[in-house]
Amino acid sequence: MRGTERLFQQWCTLKSLEGACLVMTLQEVPNKGTREQILNMAEDPQRNFRSAYYEKVGFRGVEEKKSLEILLKDNPLDVEKLSTFSQRFPLPSMYRIHVWKVLLGILPPHSDSHSLVAQYRHEQYMDVTAALLAMRFVHAATPYTERYLRMHQLENQQLPRRSELTQPGEEDEDFLAIARAMEEIVDDPVDCYWLIRCFVNQFNHKFGDSIPHLPKSLEHFLSQEDSRLLAHMKATGSLVMLPYSLWFRRCFAGCLPESSLQRVWDKVISGSCKILVFVAVEILLSYKIMLLGMSRPETIVNFLSNMPQENTDAIVTKAIDLWHKYCGTPMHSV
Repeated sequence: MRGTERLFQQWCTLKSLEGACLVMTLQEVPNKGTREQILNMAEDPQRNFRSAYYEKVGFRGVEEKKSLEILLKDNPLDVEKLSTFSQRFPLPSMYRIHVWKVLLGILPPHSDSHSLVAQYRHEQYMDVTAALLAMRFVHAATPYTERYLRMHQLENQQLPRRSELTQPGEEDEDFLAIARAMEEIVDDPVDCYWLIRCFVNQFNHKFGDSIPHLPKSLEHFLSQEDSRLLAHMKATGSLVMLPYSLWFRRCFAGCLPESSLQRVWDKVISGSCKILVFVAVEILLSYKIMLLGMSRPETIVNFLSNMPQENTDAIVTKAIDLWHKYCGTPMHSV
Protein backbone atom coordinates (compact mmCIF):
# COMPACT_ATOMS: atom_id res chain seq x y z
CA MET A 1 0.00 0.00 0.00
CA ARG A 2 2.87 2.35 0.89
CA GLY A 3 4.40 1.74 -2.54
CA THR A 4 1.14 2.76 -4.23
CA GLU A 5 0.91 5.91 -2.09
CA ARG A 6 4.50 6.81 -2.97
CA LEU A 7 3.79 6.38 -6.71
CA PHE A 8 0.69 8.55 -6.37
CA GLN A 9 2.70 11.26 -4.60
CA GLN A 10 5.26 11.12 -7.43
CA TRP A 11 2.47 11.54 -9.93
CA CYS A 12 1.00 14.53 -8.06
CA THR A 13 4.45 16.12 -7.78
CA LEU A 14 4.99 15.68 -11.51
CA LYS A 15 1.67 17.33 -12.30
CA SER A 16 2.55 20.29 -10.04
CA LEU A 17 6.00 20.66 -11.61
CA GLU A 18 4.49 20.49 -15.08
CA GLY A 19 2.07 23.27 -14.31
CA ALA A 20 4.71 25.43 -12.66
CA CYS A 21 7.18 24.98 -15.52
CA LEU A 22 4.54 25.79 -18.11
CA VAL A 23 3.43 28.94 -16.25
CA MET A 24 7.05 30.13 -15.92
CA THR A 25 7.66 29.46 -19.61
CA LEU A 26 4.55 31.34 -20.67
CA GLN A 27 5.39 34.33 -18.47
CA GLU A 28 8.79 34.61 -20.16
CA VAL A 29 7.33 34.53 -23.69
CA PRO A 30 6.10 37.95 -24.81
CA ASN A 31 4.46 36.90 -28.07
CA LYS A 32 0.89 35.65 -27.74
CA GLY A 33 1.17 33.43 -30.83
CA THR A 34 4.26 31.74 -29.44
CA ARG A 35 2.53 31.18 -26.11
CA GLU A 36 -0.31 29.43 -27.94
CA GLN A 37 2.22 27.22 -29.74
CA ILE A 38 3.70 26.20 -26.38
CA LEU A 39 0.24 25.33 -25.07
CA ASN A 40 -0.39 23.24 -28.17
CA MET A 41 2.94 21.47 -27.69
CA ALA A 42 1.95 20.62 -24.13
CA GLU A 43 -1.13 18.91 -25.45
CA ASP A 44 0.65 17.23 -28.39
CA PRO A 45 0.95 13.50 -27.60
CA GLN A 46 3.92 13.23 -29.99
CA ARG A 47 5.98 15.60 -27.82
CA ASN A 48 4.45 14.84 -24.44
CA PHE A 49 7.02 13.30 -22.09
CA ARG A 50 4.41 12.40 -19.48
CA SER A 51 3.36 9.10 -21.05
CA ALA A 52 6.84 7.59 -20.69
CA TYR A 53 7.09 8.80 -17.08
CA TYR A 54 3.65 7.48 -16.11
CA GLU A 55 4.49 4.08 -17.59
CA LYS A 56 7.78 3.99 -15.70
CA VAL A 57 6.14 4.65 -12.31
CA GLY A 58 3.27 2.24 -12.93
CA PHE A 59 0.49 4.42 -14.32
CA ARG A 60 0.25 2.79 -17.76
CA GLY A 61 -2.62 4.06 -19.86
CA VAL A 62 -3.10 7.39 -18.08
CA GLU A 63 -2.51 9.43 -21.25
CA GLU A 64 -3.44 6.86 -23.91
CA LYS A 65 -7.19 7.50 -23.94
CA LYS A 66 -6.62 11.25 -24.16
CA SER A 67 -4.14 10.82 -27.02
CA LEU A 68 -6.63 8.69 -28.97
CA GLU A 69 -9.42 11.21 -28.42
CA ILE A 70 -7.17 13.90 -29.91
CA LEU A 71 -6.55 11.71 -32.98
CA LEU A 72 -10.28 11.02 -33.35
CA LYS A 73 -11.01 14.76 -33.49
CA ASP A 74 -9.05 15.10 -36.74
CA ASN A 75 -11.15 15.53 -39.87
CA PRO A 76 -10.22 13.75 -42.01
CA LEU A 77 -8.94 11.08 -39.66
CA ASP A 78 -5.27 10.22 -40.07
CA VAL A 79 -5.47 6.48 -40.67
CA GLU A 80 -1.70 6.05 -40.39
CA LYS A 81 -1.63 7.69 -36.96
CA LEU A 82 -4.58 5.59 -35.77
CA SER A 83 -2.78 2.50 -37.02
CA THR A 84 0.41 3.44 -35.20
CA PHE A 85 -1.52 4.17 -32.00
CA SER A 86 -3.13 0.73 -32.22
CA GLN A 87 0.30 -0.84 -32.68
CA ARG A 88 1.71 0.87 -29.60
CA PHE A 89 -1.22 0.74 -27.18
CA PRO A 90 -4.32 -1.35 -26.43
CA LEU A 91 -7.41 0.41 -27.73
CA PRO A 92 -9.85 1.63 -25.06
CA SER A 93 -12.97 -0.56 -25.26
CA MET A 94 -15.27 2.43 -25.80
CA TYR A 95 -13.42 3.36 -29.02
CA ARG A 96 -12.25 -0.06 -30.23
CA ILE A 97 -15.07 -0.86 -32.68
CA HIS A 98 -15.02 2.63 -34.17
CA VAL A 99 -11.25 2.51 -34.74
CA TRP A 100 -11.50 -0.98 -36.22
CA LYS A 101 -14.13 0.27 -38.68
CA VAL A 102 -11.87 3.10 -39.83
CA LEU A 103 -8.76 0.91 -40.12
CA LEU A 104 -10.68 -1.75 -42.06
CA GLY A 105 -12.19 0.80 -44.44
CA ILE A 106 -15.77 0.25 -43.29
CA LEU A 107 -15.93 3.95 -42.47
CA PRO A 108 -14.04 6.59 -44.50
CA PRO A 109 -11.49 9.00 -42.97
CA HIS A 110 -13.90 11.94 -43.42
CA SER A 111 -16.00 11.97 -40.25
CA ASP A 112 -18.73 14.04 -41.93
CA SER A 113 -19.58 11.05 -44.12
CA HIS A 114 -19.78 8.43 -41.36
CA SER A 115 -23.54 8.50 -40.81
CA LEU A 116 -24.28 8.35 -44.55
CA VAL A 117 -21.81 5.50 -45.16
CA ALA A 118 -23.21 3.63 -42.15
CA GLN A 119 -26.67 3.95 -43.69
CA TYR A 120 -25.40 2.52 -47.01
CA ARG A 121 -23.74 -0.36 -45.17
CA HIS A 122 -27.01 -1.13 -43.39
CA GLU A 123 -28.99 -1.05 -46.65
CA GLN A 124 -26.49 -3.35 -48.36
CA TYR A 125 -26.69 -5.78 -45.43
CA MET A 126 -30.50 -5.86 -45.68
CA ASP A 127 -30.44 -6.30 -49.47
CA VAL A 128 -28.00 -9.23 -49.33
CA THR A 129 -29.97 -10.85 -46.51
CA ALA A 130 -33.21 -10.49 -48.48
CA ALA A 131 -31.58 -12.07 -51.55
CA LEU A 132 -30.41 -15.09 -49.54
CA LEU A 133 -33.86 -15.50 -47.98
CA ALA A 134 -35.47 -15.33 -51.43
CA MET A 135 -33.07 -17.98 -52.75
CA ARG A 136 -33.71 -20.08 -49.61
CA PHE A 137 -30.06 -20.26 -48.67
CA VAL A 138 -30.97 -19.00 -45.20
CA HIS A 139 -34.18 -18.76 -43.20
CA ALA A 140 -35.34 -16.98 -40.06
CA ALA A 141 -33.78 -19.58 -37.74
CA THR A 142 -30.38 -19.72 -39.49
CA PRO A 143 -27.60 -18.85 -36.99
CA TYR A 144 -26.07 -15.48 -37.69
CA THR A 145 -22.60 -16.88 -38.19
CA GLU A 146 -23.83 -19.15 -41.00
CA ARG A 147 -25.79 -16.23 -42.46
CA TYR A 148 -22.61 -14.11 -42.45
CA LEU A 149 -20.78 -16.89 -44.30
CA ARG A 150 -23.42 -17.09 -47.04
CA MET A 151 -23.49 -13.28 -47.35
CA HIS A 152 -19.71 -13.24 -47.68
CA GLN A 153 -19.83 -15.97 -50.33
CA LEU A 154 -22.55 -14.19 -52.30
CA GLU A 155 -20.70 -10.86 -52.30
CA ASN A 156 -17.47 -12.60 -53.35
CA GLN A 157 -19.31 -14.53 -56.07
CA GLN A 158 -18.45 -17.82 -54.35
CA LEU A 159 -21.92 -18.93 -53.32
CA PRO A 160 -22.34 -22.60 -54.30
CA ARG A 161 -25.50 -24.04 -55.82
CA ARG A 162 -28.02 -25.16 -53.24
CA SER A 163 -27.78 -28.68 -54.62
CA GLU A 164 -24.01 -28.59 -54.07
CA LEU A 165 -24.05 -27.40 -50.45
CA THR A 166 -21.78 -29.60 -48.34
CA GLN A 167 -20.04 -29.38 -45.00
CA PRO A 168 -17.93 -26.19 -44.72
CA GLY A 169 -14.40 -26.54 -46.05
CA GLU A 170 -11.27 -25.44 -44.24
CA GLU A 171 -11.50 -21.85 -45.48
CA ASP A 172 -15.16 -21.65 -44.47
CA GLU A 173 -14.33 -23.05 -41.02
CA ASP A 174 -11.71 -20.33 -40.59
CA PHE A 175 -14.34 -17.72 -41.48
CA LEU A 176 -16.90 -19.24 -39.08
CA ALA A 177 -14.38 -19.33 -36.21
CA ILE A 178 -13.61 -15.63 -36.68
CA ALA A 179 -17.34 -14.91 -37.02
CA ARG A 180 -18.16 -16.68 -33.75
CA ALA A 181 -15.47 -14.71 -31.93
CA MET A 182 -16.52 -11.38 -33.47
CA GLU A 183 -20.13 -12.10 -32.52
CA GLU A 184 -19.03 -12.17 -28.86
CA ILE A 185 -17.28 -8.80 -29.23
CA VAL A 186 -19.83 -6.87 -31.32
CA ASP A 187 -23.54 -6.67 -30.47
CA ASP A 188 -25.00 -5.15 -33.63
CA PRO A 189 -25.35 -7.76 -36.43
CA VAL A 190 -24.75 -5.22 -39.21
CA ASP A 191 -21.52 -4.00 -37.62
CA CYS A 192 -20.58 -7.59 -36.86
CA TYR A 193 -20.95 -8.70 -40.48
CA TRP A 194 -18.95 -5.82 -41.92
CA LEU A 195 -16.18 -6.27 -39.36
CA ILE A 196 -15.93 -10.00 -40.07
CA ARG A 197 -16.02 -9.54 -43.85
CA CYS A 198 -13.45 -6.73 -43.95
CA PHE A 199 -11.23 -8.36 -41.34
CA VAL A 200 -11.08 -11.62 -43.32
CA ASN A 201 -10.62 -9.85 -46.66
CA GLN A 202 -7.87 -7.58 -45.37
CA PHE A 203 -6.11 -10.42 -43.55
CA ASN A 204 -6.09 -12.67 -46.64
CA HIS A 205 -5.09 -9.84 -48.98
CA LYS A 206 -2.28 -8.40 -46.83
CA PHE A 207 -0.95 -11.50 -45.10
CA GLY A 208 -2.02 -14.46 -47.23
CA ASP A 209 1.50 -14.93 -48.61
CA SER A 210 3.10 -14.54 -45.16
CA ILE A 211 1.02 -17.14 -43.29
CA PRO A 212 2.96 -20.21 -44.54
CA HIS A 213 6.19 -18.68 -43.19
CA LEU A 214 4.91 -17.97 -39.65
CA PRO A 215 5.72 -21.47 -38.26
CA LYS A 216 9.37 -20.92 -39.24
CA SER A 217 9.31 -17.54 -37.50
CA LEU A 218 7.90 -19.20 -34.40
CA GLU A 219 10.76 -21.69 -34.43
CA HIS A 220 13.31 -18.88 -34.75
CA PHE A 221 11.97 -16.74 -31.89
CA LEU A 222 11.41 -19.76 -29.63
CA SER A 223 15.08 -20.67 -30.16
CA GLN A 224 15.97 -17.19 -28.94
CA GLU A 225 13.78 -17.43 -25.85
CA ASP A 226 14.10 -21.09 -24.81
CA SER A 227 16.25 -23.45 -26.84
CA ARG A 228 15.59 -26.33 -24.44
CA LEU A 229 11.84 -26.14 -25.00
CA LEU A 230 12.36 -25.97 -28.77
CA ALA A 231 14.61 -29.04 -28.65
CA HIS A 232 11.90 -30.91 -26.71
CA MET A 233 9.23 -29.94 -29.28
CA LYS A 234 11.46 -31.19 -32.09
CA ALA A 235 12.41 -34.40 -30.30
CA THR A 236 8.78 -35.32 -29.64
CA GLY A 237 7.78 -34.52 -33.22
CA SER A 238 5.20 -32.01 -32.01
CA LEU A 239 6.74 -28.89 -33.59
CA VAL A 240 5.39 -29.74 -37.04
CA MET A 241 1.99 -30.71 -35.58
CA LEU A 242 1.24 -27.56 -33.59
CA PRO A 243 -2.24 -26.03 -34.18
CA TYR A 244 -0.94 -23.54 -36.73
CA SER A 245 -4.30 -23.20 -38.47
CA LEU A 246 -5.99 -22.28 -35.19
CA TRP A 247 -3.24 -19.82 -34.34
CA PHE A 248 -2.39 -18.26 -37.67
CA ARG A 249 -5.33 -18.81 -40.05
CA ARG A 250 -7.99 -18.06 -37.43
CA CYS A 251 -5.92 -15.49 -35.53
CA PHE A 252 -6.53 -17.38 -32.25
CA ALA A 253 -10.32 -17.27 -32.63
CA GLY A 254 -11.61 -20.24 -30.65
CA CYS A 255 -8.34 -20.42 -28.72
CA LEU A 256 -8.28 -17.23 -26.64
CA PRO A 257 -11.30 -15.72 -24.85
CA GLU A 258 -12.61 -12.57 -26.49
CA SER A 259 -11.32 -10.25 -23.74
CA SER A 260 -7.76 -11.28 -24.64
CA LEU A 261 -8.39 -11.90 -28.33
CA GLN A 262 -9.46 -8.35 -29.11
CA ARG A 263 -6.10 -7.01 -27.90
CA VAL A 264 -4.35 -9.32 -30.38
CA TRP A 265 -6.75 -8.28 -33.13
CA ASP A 266 -5.93 -4.60 -32.43
CA LYS A 267 -2.43 -5.36 -33.73
CA VAL A 268 -3.57 -7.54 -36.66
CA ILE A 269 -6.13 -4.99 -37.87
CA SER A 270 -3.60 -2.16 -37.58
CA GLY A 271 -1.14 -4.02 -39.80
CA SER A 272 0.87 -6.75 -38.07
CA CYS A 273 0.50 -10.49 -38.51
CA LYS A 274 3.82 -11.07 -36.71
CA ILE A 275 2.02 -10.54 -33.37
CA LEU A 276 0.43 -13.95 -33.94
CA VAL A 277 3.88 -15.56 -33.79
CA PHE A 278 4.69 -13.96 -30.45
CA VAL A 279 1.35 -14.97 -28.93
CA ALA A 280 2.12 -18.56 -29.96
CA VAL A 281 5.66 -18.30 -28.53
CA GLU A 282 4.35 -16.92 -25.25
CA ILE A 283 1.75 -19.69 -24.99
CA LEU A 284 4.55 -22.26 -25.32
CA LEU A 285 6.71 -20.43 -22.77
CA SER A 286 3.82 -20.04 -20.31
CA TYR A 287 3.11 -23.77 -20.31
CA LYS A 288 6.75 -24.84 -20.59
CA ILE A 289 6.76 -27.03 -17.48
CA MET A 290 3.64 -28.91 -18.55
CA LEU A 291 4.88 -29.31 -22.14
CA LEU A 292 8.26 -30.64 -21.01
CA GLY A 293 6.37 -33.31 -19.08
CA MET A 294 4.57 -34.51 -22.21
CA SER A 295 6.24 -36.91 -24.61
CA ARG A 296 3.48 -37.76 -27.09
CA PRO A 297 2.88 -35.16 -29.84
CA GLU A 298 -0.87 -35.87 -29.82
CA THR A 299 -1.03 -34.99 -26.12
CA ILE A 300 0.85 -31.73 -26.68
CA VAL A 301 -1.29 -30.69 -29.64
CA ASN A 302 -4.53 -31.57 -27.84
CA PHE A 303 -3.46 -29.53 -24.80
CA LEU A 304 -2.53 -26.49 -26.90
CA SER A 305 -5.72 -26.72 -28.96
CA ASN A 306 -7.79 -26.68 -25.77
CA MET A 307 -5.56 -24.61 -23.52
CA PRO A 308 -6.75 -23.25 -20.16
CA GLN A 309 -8.48 -19.87 -20.29
CA GLU A 310 -7.39 -18.48 -16.91
CA ASN A 311 -4.12 -16.65 -17.66
CA THR A 312 -4.68 -15.49 -21.21
CA ASP A 313 -4.58 -11.75 -20.42
CA ALA A 314 -1.11 -12.14 -18.93
CA ILE A 315 -0.02 -14.26 -21.90
CA VAL A 316 -1.16 -11.59 -24.39
CA THR A 317 0.51 -8.82 -22.38
CA LYS A 318 3.83 -10.71 -22.36
CA ALA A 319 3.42 -11.54 -26.06
CA ILE A 320 2.98 -7.86 -26.95
CA ASP A 321 6.07 -6.98 -24.89
CA LEU A 322 7.99 -9.72 -26.72
CA TRP A 323 6.73 -8.41 -30.07
CA HIS A 324 7.93 -4.90 -29.21
CA LYS A 325 11.26 -6.33 -28.03
CA TYR A 326 12.01 -8.00 -31.37
CA CYS A 327 10.12 -5.79 -33.81
CA GLY A 328 10.46 -2.39 -32.13
CA THR A 329 7.81 0.18 -31.21
CA PRO A 330 6.35 2.61 -33.80
CA MET A 331 7.11 6.15 -32.59
CA HIS A 332 6.43 8.62 -35.38
CA SER A 333 2.73 9.33 -35.01
CA VAL A 334 1.90 9.18 -31.30
